[in-house]
Amino acid sequence: MTRARRAADWIRWYVREVSGESVYDKYVAHARSCDPAAEVMTRREFERKRTDAREADPREGFRCC
Repeated sequence: MTRARRAADWIRWYVREVSGESVYDKYVAHARSCDPAAEVMTRREFERKRTDAREADPREGFRCC
């Protein structure tokens, strides 16, 4: 791999980690590793549940200001 490609891959990984976009992918991987036949939430369901949990508990980091 070229240095530019490695740098671009690292930046993409970093942005996904910081923004929380990779959380769903980790959830799916975990759910599949525990039970391959288990029903996995869609991304929309997962994000809705995650947002509801964050709004319900202010200690989870959800802030309006």
